[in-house]
Amino acid sequence: MSGGTVNLRERQRLLTRRTVQQHALRLFGEQGFDETTVNEVARAAGVSPMTVYRHFPTKEDLVLGDEYDPLIAQRIAERPAGEPLMRRIGATLVEQISELQNDGGNEGESPAELLLARLRLVLATPALRARRWDSQYATQQAIVEALRADPPDPELEFRVRVAAGACLSAASAAVLRWAEEDGRPDLSRLLTQALAIVSEGQC
Repeated sequence: MSGGTVNLRERQRLLTRRTVQQHALRLFGEQGFDETTVNEVARAAGVSPMTVYRHFPTKEDLVLGDEYDPLIAQRIAERPAGEPLMRRIGATLVEQISELQNDGGNEGESPAELLLARLRLVLATPALRARRWDSQYATQQAIVEALRADPPDPELEFRVRVAAGACLSAASAAVLRWAEEDGRPDLSRLLTQALAIVSEGQC
């Protein structure tokens, strides 16, 4: 199988995933999360319910599911090993957010618009607010696994877990403020400010 075929298939998969999520977020915003069914999302996106479940195993995943964790973890692992952990993780998060803001989106809404729609739903839906912590834990775990030493070093793993947790908590505070202010502030600047508060002990 040629590389071009693989890339075309992956692009189609990502396009289908984004299309389904866009329709889901629109319907959730119009009708409410609890009131909207997966079958309605599938009809709106022009796919089968099985296709929806293949990309998003649960209804909550339609809001919270994304594919950023492996990319973030890989980028953190590729940064210089001698960097302080907070800088290594924090700088990667800022880079990811900057790219997200600058991606205009060739198909439908941009990633930044999708993120804002997702966060609005999270703020308005108690079940999603609770599930969001699971999503943050999964990101933390991906970072820990990417930086895990061989042979295992429990002290290093503990420090990575603490640093990742601190950076992700700062990122969570930044994106929530951004959503509460309707996406008007510069998200990269908010994230940089939040990370500085954590790393410099300004709180």
